[in-house]
Amino acid sequence: MPLTNVQIAPGFNKQVTETGAEGQWTDGDFVRFRYGLPEKIGGWEQLVNSSLIGAAREQFVWADLDGRRYAAIGTNKVLIIYYEGSFYDITPLGTALTGCTFDTVNTSATVTVNKAAHTLQPGDLFTFTSVTPPVGAGYVASDFETNTFQVVTVPDSDSFTVTMASAAGTTVSGSGSATVNPYISAGALGFTYGFGWGTGLWGGGQQVFGTLDGALLDDTAGTGGVGTSITLASTTGFPTSGTIKVGAEFISYTGISTNDLTGITRDVAGTRSAHASGSGVEYYTGWGVASLASTLTIDPASWSLDNFGEKLIATIKNGQTFEWNPINSNPNALTTRATVVSGAPTRSVMSLVSDRDRHLLMLGTETTIGSPDTQDKMFIRFSDQENINEYAPTSVNTAGTFRLDSGTKIVGAVKGKDYTLVLTDNSAYVIQFVGPPFTFSIRQVGSNCGAIGQHSIKYVNGAVYWMGESGGFFVYDGTVKSLPCSVEDFVFTNKGDNLGINYQNGESVYVGLNHLYEELTWFYPKSSSSFNDRCVTYNYQSRTWTTGSLARTTWVDANLYDVPYATEFNSTTTPTFPLIQGVTNINGGTIYYAHTVGTDQVDTAGNKTAIPAFIQSGDFNLGEGQVFMSMRRFVPDFKLITGDAEITINLRDYPSNNSASSPLGPFTITGSTDKVDTRARSRFASLKIANTSTDQNWRYGTFRADVQPDGMRG
Repeated sequence: MPLTNVQIAPGFNKQVTETGAEGQWTDGDFVRFRYGLPEKIGGWEQLVNSSLIGAAREQFVWADLDGRRYAAIGTNKVLIIYYEGSFYDITPLGTALTGCTFDTVNTSATVTVNKAAHTLQPGDLFTFTSVTPPVGAGYVASDFETNTFQVVTVPDSDSFTVTMASAAGTTVSGSGSATVNPYISAGALGFTYGFGWGTGLWGGGQQVFGTLDGALLDDTAGTGGVGTSITLASTTGFPTSGTIKVGAEFISYTGISTNDLTGITRDVAGTRSAHASGSGVEYYTGWGVASLASTLTIDPASWSLDNFGEKLIATIKNGQTFEWNPINSNPNALTTRATVVSGAPTRSVMSLVSDRDRHLLMLGTETTIGSPDTQDKMFIRFSDQENINEYAPTSVNTAGTFRLDSGTKIVGAVKGKDYTLVLTDNSAYVIQFVGPPFTFSIRQVGSNCGAIGQHSIKYVNGAVYWMGESGGFFVYDGTVKSLPCSVEDFVFTNKGDNLGINYQNGESVYVGLNHLYEELTWFYPKSSSSFNDRCVTYNYQSRTWTTGSLARTTWVDANLYDVPYATEFNSTTTPTFPLIQGVTNINGGTIYYAHTVGTDQVDTAGNKTAIPAFIQSGDFNLGEGQVFMSMRRFVPDFKLITGDAEITINLRDYPSNNSASSPLGPFTITGSTDKVDTRARSRFASLKIANTSTDQNWRYGTFRADVQPDGMRG
């Protein structure tokens, strides 16, 4: 009999049953479609033999006026430059803490740094300068000044500990001196519940820490039986009224006077007991009580990165904006940290450079420049033309402001061909340069189309694509449209497989463009994850979809560099850059990769790890489906095959059967395999192509089989 030819269309269809997906692919991993045929994706190679501290949230590449290429990477801990195969730390520093002293303990590498009301937290990074070592401890200034340090513990608001490279030779208290230079904090690693009714933990939650400066007796009147106030070592960060928790006891207060909590009432909701001086104090937020907006971060840390000419512009989400000049402008650039943009707003959702007219746009920013408390997440400022230091509108400049009115916050924005598309949590707006006297025009172009995260938006080939705030995908090509998606339920709905998106961590979603394959890939965290570990890809040329488990937190397309560069975060990795004394893996580490290189995952030592790609088809009829059919052999058809590939044929008698018989295979296929003999009998069959080892690559063509009737049983 002639060979039966089974045609399978490109793309995945996960919206129908396996039997209903006849002539379609239904599942796969590490695969793409090229010229309508499925193939294993290319490999990736580690670029630097170091892992960055924290999770990368944004990546940006650009060149200076001499053609030097740079990549900037912002994690929740640091801002890094990648240049000529190496990392350089340019993280901005915050306000210096002067007058610090040291406590040491003989034979212990733990050193306590004393500084009143320091506000640092475990995991914070900083540097030491102007160090006079503690007397007799065996340390020299360079032991402190050479590396970056990490805060290990915070015993109280006036001290914190670090781990030295060696143990102290004696016990001292309050000795030496130093200046501590904290790294600017970009924010939390993952989503954190914020303020509002019911946002406290079950049974309450701690938000501000302190210590008692004096004992609390087990009495009814307060402190020592006579007072109505409690003295803390510091009241920094405590609200003017509320409830604290000391040990198991809850105590309310109505005011603050210096370091005293006044108007106290003891035994609010716990058991009264005595508490010694130095006991820990927590500000308590109970269920049904609004939590503190000033001490919790709702979204995970994020950056917006752009270039103003050759200058890097970096804005921390809901934070400050910084600048960094490359080597062409500063020969010592690689050892120079980014600095605050003078005159710019001090709290903005993000920034973006309007290239054609040379304005710096601050989105979701302050209504009063320099007053963070006036941040309005729907308010936009733009600088004077060619001047990123001037934002106050005057009659002789082009600075200005406007406010969006549909939504509650600006989520993100992207530059199009001659416009900027701004997306709120509800709507879409187009901003266009029109020149004096208005500078920019703004109009709403869509509603009920909010974006899920700042980095879920991408412009390509005249259109902007993004992932929706509550599911689905959208495109703007002059009008906003919902994008048909054949894997939508799989991505946005959890059906027990826990592979659907974690909406709470939607801000971590990152879309990457690979123009060589005409692909947009959204990397997202599945429902059981806090970090990106799934992906969904849209081929905007063939309008097809695939899904997979490639886990990346940022991605930049091949442009200045020959191939795409991407970052992967691992929460158990101990970071190695920057070199941090006393580092732990509490934040995990990020690896930097060059993609579409070779066939495997390769580290800097040349060690290879296989990329286990596969693709699975829906069921197709062996004949007309009325009778059982016999398959005697099939003919492999690979457009490309390097090494081995495996073909498995799954058989099914009825759509409701999980499996009528054992799968046939896997059959190992090489470039010289002409045919494979089988003894298959069923009504329906499906096809799986896979590889499991290193140095393997394939692109599959058409399935052809020798099929003939085999009776009317069943």
